[in-house]
Amino acid sequence: MKTITTWIGAFFFMAGLLMAAGSAGDCDGKCMEQANDLATMITLAATGIVFMLSGVFFVIVGESK
Repeated sequence: MKTITTWIGAFFFMAGLLMAAGSAGDCDGKCMEQANDLATMITLAATGIVFMLSGVFFVIVGESK
C-alpha cells in the first residue's frame, strides 16, 4: 500500500506541475486568439497547484507508514 500511495502522489504532483505550467495556453504570442482568458488561466493554475499539494501529501503519508 505504501508503494501505491507514493506512485499516486508522484502522478498527482507531475499532473499538477503540467497543468500549472501550461495554464496560459499560448504559443509565444503567435496565436493569441486561441490563448486562454485570465479567469481560465487562474482556474487551471490553481487546480494544478492543488494537484501538486495533494501529490506531496500522498507522498509524505506514503513514506511515513
